[in-house]
Amino acid sequence: MELSIDLLKLILPELLLTHFKLVSHETEDGMLHLYFEEKEDTPKEEKHRILIGHGFHKEIVVQDFPLRGKSVFLHIKRRRWLDKATGQAVQRDWELVAQGTRMTVEFAAFLKVLGQY
Repeated sequence: MELSIDLLKLILPELLLTHFKLVSHETEDGMLHLYFEEKEDTPKEEKHRILIGHGFHKEIVVQDFPLRGKSVFLHIKRRRWLDKATGQAVQRDWELVAQGTRMTVEFAAFLKVLGQY
């Protein structure tokens, strides 16, 4: 099963596809798992520093909108860098998960609106 990036743009948050790359996917027991890694681009706000790649943070799993009766789970790995001069860890500040939930912000907002009817 080959997933097209153009198709994913229609069903996933734009932020995710802009800053992360899909590295794999699998379907099992009525669930779709999509695995993303943050792209290697260093944060624009840190261009004044010399940054060295320093691996990834622990993977987070976010539940997204169900598709065709399948639960969708986004496995997201965020990058981190080290400032070569100071040894300070640097990372982007991502707002991928709605506060207090394990769902994407868009999915949480959708459920909130449904609760009003």
